[in-house]
Order: sequence, then C-alpha cells, then structure tokens
Amino acid sequence: MNKSIENYMATELVCFAPDDDIIDAMRTLLERHISGAPVLDSDGQMLGLLTQKDCLAIVYNTAYHQDWGGQVEQYMSREVEHIDADSSILEVAEKFLHSNFRRFPVLRDGRLAGLISRHDIMRALDENYLATSA
Repeated sequence: MNKSIENYMATELVCFAPDDDIIDAMRTLLERHISGAPVLDSDGQMLGLLTQKDCLAIVYNTAYHQDWGGQVEQYMSREVEHIDADSSILEVAEKFLHSNFRRFPVLRDGRLAGLISRHDIMRALDENYLATSA
C-alpha cells in the first residue's frame, strides 16, 4: 500500500525561465492545455510556478493600469508547496484532500523531478487499489 508516485507523475514538462515573456508563456499554457508550469533558473532550480490563475493578473493590469506584458517572474507564484519523490500514493492523495491545488511539483534531492496532479493520483488509486477490489 506504500507504492511510490514515481510511475504516475509527469516528467516531460513545459518549463519557463523567469525572464520569459509573460504573453508567450500564457499562450503556451493555452496551446498546451495545461494549468501551470514550473519556473526554473539557469541552473535548473525551481523558483516558482506560473499558473493560469497567475495569468489572470495580466487582465487586471491591462484593464485598470493599461499595463500589458512583462516577464514571467512578475506574475509567477513564488511560495510553492511540493511533494517529495519518495512519497506514497496515499500520502499524496491525503495532501490533495487538504489542499486547493490541482497539481504539485515533485522534488528529488531538491531538484524538480516531475509534476503530480489529482488526475495522476486517481489513476494510481484505480490501478493499485480499486482494480484489485473488483
């Protein structure tokens, strides 16, 4: 019952740099149908996440301040909760139950290893627990 999340997390990720253009990043999120992506520095360290919710600030800035554009670092979320790569499926399921987040970065030795979403955990629970009870 302590199966790892490693087989279920996404590892081929869209990532942004802090100096990427926010409009280009927003379009990437839309085109790829993803709700957010990690922001990494030149050494591959995670600095934050850029989410669709973060991008809504662009609409606000445009409507009220006539300020359109900027860099990813101006809009990204810097306080990011994460999951350790050796966490079990049930540990992550519990974390999702107590959080409003839809996905978490997965770190191994402090470095980004992947992303795990609610959908990934539901799939893992189905394959590992529900299928065996049918």
